[in-house]
Amino acid sequence: MSLTAAAAGLWKSYQGTPVLKGCSFAFDKSGIYILTGQNGSGKSTFLRICALLEKPDQGEVRYLSDGGKALRNDIQLKRRITLVLPKVGVFNTTTFKNILYGLKIRGMKKEDREKRANEILEFVGLLHKKDQNAFTLSSGETQRLGIARALAIGPEILFLDEPTASVDRGATEAIEEIILNLKKKSSSIIVIATHDRGQAEKLADCLMVMEDGRIITG
Repeated sequence: MSLTAAAAGLWKSYQGTPVLKGCSFAFDKSGIYILTGQNGSGKSTFLRICALLEKPDQGEVRYLSDGGKALRNDIQLKRRITLVLPKVGVFNTTTFKNILYGLKIRGMKKEDREKRANEILEFVGLLHKKDQNAFTLSSGETQRLGIARALAIGPEILFLDEPTASVDRGATEAIEEIILNLKKKSSSIIVIATHDRGQAEKLADCLMVMEDGRIITG
């Protein structure tokens, strides 16, 4: 593992209402971190800030290299992390080309990105859907495609915000299996926000609970 992260004293308010109140937590070991809590408790806000998509009012998120050196918040760092949102947006093209896009803009050679796309689609169980238009996928398949696009670029820290929201039980189990298989085959840090306590207990190496705008361990 070459990248770790530490959130320190994060505060965030919207229209004068505090959502985060001094949240601190370190993601310093590979494995699955689960953030749970009631809907509206600030889980999504915490993930967006940690994924460098939103700035806190106070506090900071530090990303550290192997040697403990703080890394600059630049495009190179942002390419090493990614966030998958609850409602995945897809391009109006094939499932296969949805995977290729992120690899192409990173400059990967055509034969390499096609090989990578096939491998990732097989990993998430969508290889048989590679030529199907992404707009025609089921909600569960669309969510798996969103995870596949994220995995294709090889993030060292993967944030998943309610990855099984609005999908049926079968799709939920398929996504949970993808997450567990990812843990087995990589040394990545996986951070998941979910309101499903049963799912949290099933997946978590480290359980965090959001209470009153702060994070405690479960």
